Amino acid sequence: MTDTPRKQITIHTDGSCLGNPGAGGWAAVLEYTHQNGKTSTLELSGGEANSTNNRMELQAAIGALEALNSPCIVTLYTDSQYLRKAFEDGWLKNWIRNGWKTKDKQPVKNKELWEKLVALETQHQISWAWVKGHAGNDLNERCDQLARAAAKKFL
Repeated sequence: MTDTPRKQITIHTDGSCLGNPGAGGWAAVLEYTHQNGKTSTLELSGGEANSTNNRMELQAAIGALEALNSPCIVTLYTDSQYLRKAFEDGWLKNWIRNGWKTKDKQPVKNKELWEKLVALETQHQISWAWVKGHAGNDLNERCDQLARAAAKKFL
């Protein structure tokens, strides 16, 4: 019996906060190209009445990864260095090793969201990629629009 090959998914995410803290919104655009070459796109968004920009960046990634119904190979684009560096530069490994403390011995902010992301990362093969925000990347701009619209619902 052979394993079913994992789907390859591209995800773009963004978080927004109207005031920091303030009304927050997050968004994700997921793209999957079928074997016939046709692309399916799914847009997701949500928010919280009282949040921060960093929380919304994390929630965007969580929302997108939770939408996947099977293990996938994911390229996740974010304009958040906070999110990307936590995975790519080893911040998360250090935080976990240090009992969820920063290098300055302070509690890691948003621990519960980081724990969700760590659990989701074990289900998927994820490459974390940074894209410059507000620089004309169509899918990043779309996520920004969706995230801001989601945040406005909480004003």
